[in-house]
Amino acid sequence: MLIAGGKLQQGELQGKVAIVTGAAGGIGYEAARALLWLGALVIIAEIDQARGRQAEEQLQQEFGSKAVLFHQTDVASAASVRSLCQFAYKQFGKVDIVINNAALPVVGAVHELPIEQWDKSYEVNFKGPLLLTQYLLPAMLERDQGVLVFVSSSGAAPYLGGYEVFKTAQTELANTIAAELESSNIAVFTISPGLVATASAAQAIEQIAPLYGMTVQEFYALNSEHLLSVEAAGAGFAAAVALAEQYKGTEIGSIQALMDAGITVTQPKGQGSDCASANCDNLVAALQVVTTTFREQAAGWQQRNIFERQWVLRDFKKQIGDTPEVFLQHLDAMELEIRATGCLSAASYQKLERLSVYYRHLLQLMKGYERNPAKVVEQTAIIEGWLQDIAYVLARAHPIG
Repeated sequence: MLIAGGKLQQGELQGKVAIVTGAAGGIGYEAARALLWLGALVIIAEIDQARGRQAEEQLQQEFGSKAVLFHQTDVASAASVRSLCQFAYKQFGKVDIVINNAALPVVGAVHELPIEQWDKSYEVNFKGPLLLTQYLLPAMLERDQGVLVFVSSSGAAPYLGGYEVFKTAQTELANTIAAELESSNIAVFTISPGLVATASAAQAIEQIAPLYGMTVQEFYALNSEHLLSVEAAGAGFAAAVALAEQYKGTEIGSIQALMDAGITVTQPKGQGSDCASANCDNLVAALQVVTTTFREQAAGWQQRNIFERQWVLRDFKKQIGDTPEVFLQHLDAMELEIRATGCLSAASYQKLERLSVYYRHLLQLMKGYERNPAKVVEQTAIIEGWLQDIAYVLARAHPIG
């Protein structure tokens, strides 16, 4: 199992009870499987009874009949979610972990998508996680422990508005809950699986690719460098649960959780060399300097009071288009990209350019509010140093693709 390949210990979630919605297949199934390896007891919450039973049988054969149970659940129904929670308490007496994996992909132009599809997307992609939170959080608060995981998709991609609007709202819901529980021992965060070749994703891509003017094969080829396996994405979900304390109030990606857990994921090779040259080693080292600087910046933002922090995070997302956590995921992926190809893809190159623009934005903000001339000179030199670090990488990482 992929989850066994890092620094996490088998059984370290022993005694924990997890609910994973939409876990009859795909990422949810692999997340449940990885959680079971970590020692958790798992409830598969799935609307499709036949697939749910099959997943239960497969996992029971691997981990034992008492480790995993299926409960038919429609997360869009308050009565069904209530029944799930009652089942969990009856079987195990508590719920420690919730992964809101169930999703309904909706494809179409905003003005053409029937309102009924908007309503259904809201019910599955937002209302369901909200219901689970309202039913399960009170008991977690009583015990002052628990992990609530929300699953995001916030790329604002054309023709995916009916899906991503509510997945983005799920991120904001997680951020709000995390702020409300800041002084508790309950970890609330959002994770994005990235581009994963699941059955539901394949169906959506078949609809989306023609709208983007390309074939399905061209779509996958364009995004091949960022494609994760189903097992890797699910293992990332489980790893994030095991490392939940460090992710409180943030938005991360599966690849980041895997890297933090010491799990190596093989990345597809692109054009270019294999990074054996000194030039490539220097480029990796330079990118690591950029990443370290940004990681320190992001950590500093988390230390600010809640109102300053929210302003900074909103400003960053407005300028960059990603949360700091997701951007860190991109930076980590860039290192793998350079090691595999010797250079950066056009998309990665553009992200670094946007970071440079953002730092120049910070420079202008600083000059606007700092009245001490000596500090203006000092801070200008620091930010200019950050810009030079990025410029070094950009000058040597010629984009491909």
